[in-house]
Amino acid sequence: MAKWKDGIAKLVIPTPFPVGDVNVYAVKGEKLTLVDAGPKTDEAWEALKSQLRELNLTPGDFEQVVLTHHHPDHAGLLDFFPDNLGVFGHPVNQRWLSRTDEFLKYHDEFYKKLFNEFGIPENYFSFINKMKKTLRYSCRRTLTGMLKEGSQPAGLDEWTVMETPGHAQSHIGLFREKDGVFLGGDHLLAHISPNPILEPPLPGKTERPKPQLQYNESLKKLRQLPISLFYSGHGNDITNVNELINERLGRQHDRAMKVKAWLESESLTVFEVCRRLFPKVYEKELSLTISETVAQLDYLHSIGEIYINKEEEAFLYSASKEVV
Repeated sequence: MAKWKDGIAKLVIPTPFPVGDVNVYAVKGEKLTLVDAGPKTDEAWEALKSQLRELNLTPGDFEQVVLTHHHPDHAGLLDFFPDNLGVFGHPVNQRWLSRTDEFLKYHDEFYKKLFNEFGIPENYFSFINKMKKTLRYSCRRTLTGMLKEGSQPAGLDEWTVMETPGHAQSHIGLFREKDGVFLGGDHLLAHISPNPILEPPLPGKTERPKPQLQYNESLKKLRQLPISLFYSGHGNDITNVNELINERLGRQHDRAMKVKAWLESESLTVFEVCRRLFPKVYEKELSLTISETVAQLDYLHSIGEIYINKEEEAFLYSASKEVV
């Protein structure tokens, strides 16, 4: 049953995605705020209304929504709310929420180029369209206002915005210093490590982001905060924040070193590494497994453990310049 705790009520909303339920949060302040919304499905809307009734609230009582990031399971249900409801989030949300024809064309061109660089055979290029299919559960909205590092959402004076890119380029969290509570979206989950999802270059940039490197830096940034309670976007609340961060960073390093061991004997493309890392699921979940694979390679390259040969159309990764 939904109930208030220190001005926050956790609402558990079903999603059509493998990740399962998403957590959204009602937050009391000068403005009653909903942090994240859920996916655009009738089932999600009914679940939200039902749990709000337990708090003697309706969706119409919210004065604003703050998005931790743009993914459909967190933003899609906004389409069920009135058009005049304030929606706030990081500026990078906007291109995913409005999805202009120009952006979708740019999205496809970016991935075609990337798939070639990753050595992905052409018969897998249909995944580029499949990657957009989840967007049917997203919304069509325009941000009312932008939230960036250090800002405070209107009507939530006790909360400070922390930019935490990695899982998404638009990702933010909200920190309440007085009691160490952090509303963190998908940045840290109790049961799994969030996928560092590849996205096209940010507006005004030409290079793709390296989400694993961003994610690691965002984790280290959180380690500097006195967080007593982390409310996450999926699963259980987290109290052992620094311990979990250290575990996540350690496991990621270990996985990357396993990849490096393969590259000591032969050069491999991203696709070839992906098939070794995820032999049973890469064909079904190519976009996620490719994101996870290049994450490890980006990390290894950033710490000087591997080299990249970009002379061929498909880039070759190796643990030494001599390996071919």
